[in-house]
Amino acid sequence: MNTPHHASPPFVPQIRLYQQWLAQHRGLHFDDYQAMWQWSVTHLEDFWQSAWDYLNLQSPTPHTSVLERNVMPGARWFVGAQVNYAQQVFRHVAAAHAAGMPAIIANNERGQRRELSWPELRRQAAALSLHLKAQGVQPGDRVAAYLPNIPETMVAFLAVVSIGAIWSVCAPDMGTHAVVDRFKQITPKVLIAVDGVTYGGKDLARGAVVMELRQALPSVEHVVIYRNLGHQPSITDSTDWQHIVQRDDAAVQAFEPAWMPFNHPLWIVYSSGTTGLPKPLVHDHGGTMLNGMTHKNLHYDVACSYEDNAWGERFLWYSSTGWVMWNAQLSGLLSGTTCVIYDGNPGGTKERPDWGVLWRYAAQERVTFFGAGAAFFTNCMKAGVQLSTIPGLSQVRALGTTGSPLSADVQQWGTAQFHAVQAGAGKPQEDIWWCNISGGTDAGAYVGGHRDLPMAPGEMQCRFLGVSVEAWNEQGDPVVDQVGELVVTQPVPSMPPFFWGDTDHQRYLGSYFDMYPAGHGRQPGGGDLDLHFTSARGTTFRRHGGEAVEHARRRNTEREVGGGRCGQLGPRAALHQMQHEVVDFEALTSVRVDEPAIEADRPGVVRDRVLHVRPREQARRQRAAHADRVVRERHVLRRALAQVERIERGEVREGGMQLEGVHVGGKGAVAAILDQVAGGGAGGARGGKEALHGSIPSKKQIVR
Repeated sequence: MNTPHHASPPFVPQIRLYQQWLAQHRGLHFDDYQAMWQWSVTHLEDFWQSAWDYLNLQSPTPHTSVLERNVMPGARWFVGAQVNYAQQVFRHVAAAHAAGMPAIIANNERGQRRELSWPELRRQAAALSLHLKAQGVQPGDRVAAYLPNIPETMVAFLAVVSIGAIWSVCAPDMGTHAVVDRFKQITPKVLIAVDGVTYGGKDLARGAVVMELRQALPSVEHVVIYRNLGHQPSITDSTDWQHIVQRDDAAVQAFEPAWMPFNHPLWIVYSSGTTGLPKPLVHDHGGTMLNGMTHKNLHYDVACSYEDNAWGERFLWYSSTGWVMWNAQLSGLLSGTTCVIYDGNPGGTKERPDWGVLWRYAAQERVTFFGAGAAFFTNCMKAGVQLSTIPGLSQVRALGTTGSPLSADVQQWGTAQFHAVQAGAGKPQEDIWWCNISGGTDAGAYVGGHRDLPMAPGEMQCRFLGVSVEAWNEQGDPVVDQVGELVVTQPVPSMPPFFWGDTDHQRYLGSYFDMYPAGHGRQPGGGDLDLHFTSARGTTFRRHGGEAVEHARRRNTEREVGGGRCGQLGPRAALHQMQHEVVDFEALTSVRVDEPAIEADRPGVVRDRVLHVRPREQARRQRAAHADRVVRERHVLRRALAQVERIERGEVREGGMQLEGVHVGGKGAVAAILDQVAGGGAGGARGGKEALHGSIPSKKQIVR
């Protein structure tokens, strides 16, 4: 569907429109952004109520309070309200379709371009929802998805959450063990899986993996297979996707998503799994919607595609389904934004490397917001990509980055590239806006972009509205112009209420509340821990001064793979490329330890217990232990590759091998080892939560 011609008025940044709304409807005026941010974190209820009203969120029942009690943990938001993520998405169907806006535009390495209209998105989701209900799926049941970045994955998500079931997805480029380690913790009732994917010019069948998953997950009662490559794996109790979504009867047309309590679980995402099993982090409908829409609108400047001010908005953030940025891409649908997605290698193939693939796609589809991991832009610069040679890129008005620190030279390169793009299109030369963001798997973004603030290459512009974030030193004192711990001192709606299966909450408490004393530095307002409890690490928490704080420490650890990251490929895809001598072993196993990285997660800041920055007196021992591990990993990887080569030469048959205490057969050994080394790929996207958002915000960077 082509977007009809429309004469748009001069563009106004979304955050400016919100400021105007505050002045008109709340009588609030601010001298600068710092003053507005201060209001948003000292008047939490007023700010989040204003966000609810400004975004025109709806509930069939009123909420009795915005924030029932300002406590961490245990904050309860919008008590009494009922919402549904899918309900919010489908509100846009009629208006967006009437304006000629598609819901999803998709393409892949095979050149299979597809558009999914808003009515078709709703119809397919309804058909699948009814099928799942017929299989006995009820609110609270878990549905696991083993799917790539295709429209069907978004359809499946909307179908699952429409009926109150809980969604969880892993990418097909993950190792089988990594997927099992995640899904087995949540005991899914249904598995929705793909028969294969195309990556780097190769078709990679996944039917055998799906059968392994079915056997490893005894809780699964039913399987839905999407034939992406046209295969049909023989799976017991399975149904063909294409058959399900053909349904279009009165029940499908009348289907409506069920209203759920604001805090009803929406999806489960996972930490890296570097030590032990990955932590299954639960997000709820209301908090995810409200936080996501607020930040997408005000700080990403991504708006509704059929509104005059943002007419024709098209949002592309290249991602794998295993990276939390897939969730961020999906959230564009909440605001009525056309989502543009790509499934495949953004760097072309081994035989024909091409870092212009996504840029040509963005130009072809008239993308207005183009986002990717910072490593992508670095690779484009290293490859000598010339954006001025790609017609149509002048419609891109924003570039988004996360996943690793974006260096100043790369940002300056990209800005210069768009100067040339503008010149070629006969447009006035101005700096492209960079929306550099940072956050976490269990948080969303906390620091990042502001369309109206000045930019400094390699830095983020501001703290997000409603996010009370500070940088603390080891003593827990706020610091400026220093690297410190990024601490969120007030609750936010998107904080995870619990970890799945963590019945005594010890895993949750040990992850979030055992660094700074309860009550330390919590300003302003209340917030006390209701209970006297001891965390999994033995730290005791008590009510103290009516206040509590959550914290995090994290070291940014990356494994470089030919200018990218091992996690970008996922263990199995990395193996595939290693077999073709694409990956440099030395680069793969080398680890760059940046200065202490700090990442905000909720409700204060989440700490990955392995990757947190140890106290200074432990730093030397940690570096020594880390070096030893790198040597071991290099040895294991080399042995794994040698084994694959022996298998291919026919020198090894059945029986497998023993590596690092893991006994598996054939190529599965290599996948298992890679799972260990790459931390399971965090869904095959960025090597784990520790690498998802590797930016290094400091007080200098985020406070102006």
